[in-house]
Amino acid sequence: MSVIIKKNKQLKTEILKGLYYNRRLSILDLSKLTRKSVPLVASIVNELIDEGYVIEEGLAPSTGGRRPSIYLINPDKRLYIVAVAVDQLITRMVIYDFNNTIVLSLKSTAIKMSDDRDGIGKLVKFINENIKQSGLNINDIVGIGIGMPGFVNNEKNIYPSIITDNLNVNLKEYLVQQFDLPVHIDNDSSLIAFAELKFGKGMGKENILVLNVGWGTGLGMIINGVPYRGHSGYGGEFSHIPLSQSNDLCSCGKRGCIEVETSLAVMANKAQAALDGGAKSSMEWLFKDTSKQPGDHFLDAASQGDPVAVSILSEAAFQLGKGVVMLLHIMNPEKIIISGRGAIAGKMFLPPIQQAINEYCILRIAEQTTIEISDIARDAELMGAAALVVEQYSFE
Repeated sequence: MSVIIKKNKQLKTEILKGLYYNRRLSILDLSKLTRKSVPLVASIVNELIDEGYVIEEGLAPSTGGRRPSIYLINPDKRLYIVAVAVDQLITRMVIYDFNNTIVLSLKSTAIKMSDDRDGIGKLVKFINENIKQSGLNINDIVGIGIGMPGFVNNEKNIYPSIITDNLNVNLKEYLVQQFDLPVHIDNDSSLIAFAELKFGKGMGKENILVLNVGWGTGLGMIINGVPYRGHSGYGGEFSHIPLSQSNDLCSCGKRGCIEVETSLAVMANKAQAALDGGAKSSMEWLFKDTSKQPGDHFLDAASQGDPVAVSILSEAAFQLGKGVVMLLHIMNPEKIIISGRGAIAGKMFLPPIQQAINEYCILRIAEQTTIEISDIARDAELMGAAALVVEQYSFE
């Protein structure tokens, strides 16, 4: 392959990625994005149009001069991405096309990966069944992106949080063999942070921290515009910072972790304990519905202003705020985003977090960072898993 052909394929890949993340762009937009000349980008876009990857869609709004043409990925081009979000209790899956449009609606199943030795087998079966149900040609699927909780060592493809007969199993290679498709795996909080960077409240920002409030409490970091995972991929273990005064044992086997006061699982357990102690709450009947996890019922109750749920959430958010203070002092980010499953409780998180910042953070440092609630939290991990595939995609 000549150098020119190789460079042109690389530019085609960059253009397709740019259109995936931004949906509709002009030649000038793509030139700025790829840092290539307008004539070269125009030439490559024309090639992509001839090959059926890109279509022209009208003109951009007038800014006083000649209105430029707008381009997007051809929705009829069969390029599909399987996105899978694994958490401690529930595994979800959708299939997107390259316009980031869902072509297979959300599917979910209960798999407790942390202690189910057949968890990987169930995951493979779940994904295969849904791909078959979609009716898509397997050859049109460009890859599978999977988000997983806990430690993820991408370099060695080791996932010690997943229970198998061999804890050092090369899970990625195993899944590639099972699906005969490219498979890419990353930590769930890292994927949520990447989704916020590309599609959410982190767009246009260079240094953001994303708190993933779920069954655990995770952290995704974007530093200088790219995900930061630390030396061996284990960076961002925010949930295991020893800020708790509780003597409860954390899932990691240690005591004092902030997770034992801030995770949804803990909040739901506290709510159940309050009910057992005679507290009156809408959760008394919500918890009887086993079609949803207790943590989800807790969030519903908190969102509806249930006093018991709001009180528990406020206590957890204050502890979360103390952890945020540590992040502010160490990282000095431009923005902190509250995302993940727990963000459905929305702005109820903010006052207790702000109270902790007011009490414990140096004012000059606190003033440099904004804290916001995600508006894509429900789908962030799935969007991040799809983006993981796009990042690894190479034009053939």
